[in-house]
Amino acid sequence: MPTRQGSADGADQSSRAPGSDPIDSAKVAGRASAEAAVAAAPVPDGSLATPPDLTAAAFFDVDNTMMMGASLFHFARGLAARKFLTATDLAGFAWQQLKFRVGGRENPQDMQASREQALSFVAGRKVSELVELSEEIYDELMADRIWAGTRALAQMHLDAGQRVWLVTATPVELAQIIARRLGLTGALGTVAESSDGVYTGRLVGEMLHGRAKAHAVRAMAASEGLDLRRCTAYSDSANDIPMLSAVGTAVAVNPDQRLRDIARARGWEVRDFRTGRKAARIGLNSIMGASAIAGAVAAGLAYRRRDRS
Repeated sequence: MPTRQGSADGADQSSRAPGSDPIDSAKVAGRASAEAAVAAAPVPDGSLATPPDLTAAAFFDVDNTMMMGASLFHFARGLAARKFLTATDLAGFAWQQLKFRVGGRENPQDMQASREQALSFVAGRKVSELVELSEEIYDELMADRIWAGTRALAQMHLDAGQRVWLVTATPVELAQIIARRLGLTGALGTVAESSDGVYTGRLVGEMLHGRAKAHAVRAMAASEGLDLRRCTAYSDSANDIPMLSAVGTAVAVNPDQRLRDIARARGWEVRDFRTGRKAARIGLNSIMGASAIAGAVAAGLAYRRRDRS
């Protein structure tokens, strides 16, 4: 697992380079995520029973696609149990997510507020500390929340010799742990800048969300020689339409209503592993902690509290 992500120059340029137009921070985030994913992925040892399919791969969203509920909500619960954040912090994250779910779109001011306040205490902490906590919290709160149906879809691609990547707004360190525990190739996640193993208080680009996910997938394809027309992407959320549209085959998994409608209109396959009371429970967890919480925690790795600045 890499202990240094990005550079101070790259992070500064992601907002605005002096005397030039603003750099597309989504592209910066996508490239940084792809670089981190490739650097952390294990080197094939040549012992695979199935010949590798070098030009095809599968890309899976995490929250409500691979995992029941929001991975960062579970992560935040684990941090709260360890006194790393308070019940007030959790309530704030949930409120931001509720506004997004009800309003149907993300408000830039709300997203900025989340970045500034959410878990900003981790700026200045060691990357290794967050990695260790992520390992523990995965075992405690996430391991038994993996959708068996989605995991089987990932295994189908692995059995065909294809690489399988998670693509998530979750911090890349946590995303890579989830991927490793599931036996997948690796993960594309939000990259927080660190120097000498310590978080600097900046993101490299922005959160890996929306357009940034699509840029990450394209950057991975360019780096690894993938033919995107032969690749497959899976997600539950209409926010991931840019990523789903970037590949040859798109699959809606446990889709929200907007994605279900779009999948129907575009002829995309739909897989729904939710049933009865479980679906209701997961829906509640989703309201209380999906993409806004993912962004809040991921961005919290990069932004200091005002009183630390």
